[in-house]
Amino acid sequence: LQYIHSSGIIHRDLKPGNLAVNEDCELKILDFGLARHTDSEMTGYVVTRWYRAPEVILNWMHYTQTVDIWSVGCIMAEMITGRPLFKGNDHLDQLTEIMKITGTPTQDFVQKLHSQDAKNYIKSLPKVQKKDFASILKYANPLAVNLLEKMLVLDAEKRVTAAEALMHPYFEPIHDPEEEIEAEKYDDTFDNMDLPLDEWKRITYKEILNFKPPQTLESKETAV
Repeated sequence: LQYIHSSGIIHRDLKPGNLAVNEDCELKILDFGLARHTDSEMTGYVVTRWYRAPEVILNWMHYTQTVDIWSVGCIMAEMITGRPLFKGNDHLDQLTEIMKITGTPTQDFVQKLHSQDAKNYIKSLPKVQKKDFASILKYANPLAVNLLEKMLVLDAEKRVTAAEALMHPYFEPIHDPEEEIEAEKYDDTFDNMDLPLDEWKRITYKEILNFKPPQTLESKETAV
């Protein structure tokens, strides 16, 4: 995810069904059908509901890569407990389920909302205190609980990034900066161009010919 984010891309549909793991525990992120560049105008109708960040539910039009961090936090909590953390029946119920754990948003958070309807809805909700994550994630590693508290933050601006999460003590045994390479920034030059089909075919074929997969540390050592 850190690699994807370093290119300026948001996946926008992270959920257990879009993660593949082989027998060597190598994980792959699948299905980039909803992925967008960070500068794009967004829609709220993305991400399977249970893994949807609150700012997406509240229909912020320019959310950031931390929507993916929220989804990963939901997946991680589900791996620990064996069940979805926020299991809402619709988008408003999903928001209610989130706030049962995160607590009622602060006034600062409400003021950041662009939609007056969203502000009014938040203000209409009963006041709820933030729950202790350790009481929800019983028997979990305290470091995992601490990390999840940084990932599942209502305010996207205060949520940890993928790069910051990798620096957390929970990942210390497996954290290897040499393997955490950054991608080239995504080139969105062609995204809004209206070209004939044959021209798109030519551009795509040229891109395939020029593609060079990034070298991993293992492949570099093999080459040496």
